[in-house]
Amino acid sequence: MHKTARHVRFSINPFLPSDSDGFNSYASMPAGEGLSLFFELLVEVTGNVEPATGFVVNVTDIDKTVRQFAVPLFAGRIREDFRQDRHIGFFQIAELLKTAWGQLADKFGSAKLSKLSLKLTPFRKVEIDSEDTKMFYFSERFEFAATHKLWNEQFSNERNFEVFGNCANPSGHGHNYIVEVTIKKPIGCDNFCVADFEKIVYNDLIKLVDHKNLNTDVAEFKKTNPTIENIAAFAWNKLADKFSDVQLHCVTVWETDKTYCSYYGH
Repeated sequence: MHKTARHVRFSINPFLPSDSDGFNSYASMPAGEGLSLFFELLVEVTGNVEPATGFVVNVTDIDKTVRQFAVPLFAGRIREDFRQDRHIGFFQIAELLKTAWGQLADKFGSAKLSKLSLKLTPFRKVEIDSEDTKMFYFSERFEFAATHKLWNEQFSNERNFEVFGNCANPSGHGHNYIVEVTIKKPIGCDNFCVADFEKIVYNDLIKLVDHKNLNTDVAEFKKTNPTIENIAAFAWNKLADKFSDVQLHCVTVWETDKTYCSYYGH
């Protein structure tokens, strides 16, 4: 079984009755005119590879299908609500995704639509998943800078350097970490306040680790190696019971752009 994903980018200018299609799908189709709203919709399908083509689904067909059946939904809703001075909140976005799901679900042959994820900014997204299309997931990325040293006192010096390499540097070393916090909530419930969400993550996690020596300044890591696996679990434990109106789903920590760990806590 394979999962194939395609990012479909499009721009909508709410001031105009329509946008030109354009010719550069890498940047945006529709192209948008002037100061437009840019979106990126990730479409993931699951299925078996067709022996004749080597595809699960031809990504060109994914592009055409999404632009025919899903993009007009977003464009129409944006223009209608803009003209009526109506705010489009996260739950309305989730409902739009669910409507788009209904339009797309039977359009990929034997492959199954498994995820729709709408990127609102480079650091924030809303998505629904085939495991439970009644729920929506909201994710946002945060950053912090910290130093750490990986070392096990039960190992010899030689063993520590063999296992941890440069991360065993006696003086430690630093990272610019990225943390993505994902919460979930049923579609159709009242909106939650993203500023309140950010405040909780900042106060209960980021302030504890930002510009700190994790080994010496964070109590949980004085006897536990601050690997990204342990940092992800630490972040989960700090946030799991802090949200009153949403449920924590996942915490992902990037140590570099090549290395990350996700922790689900259950």
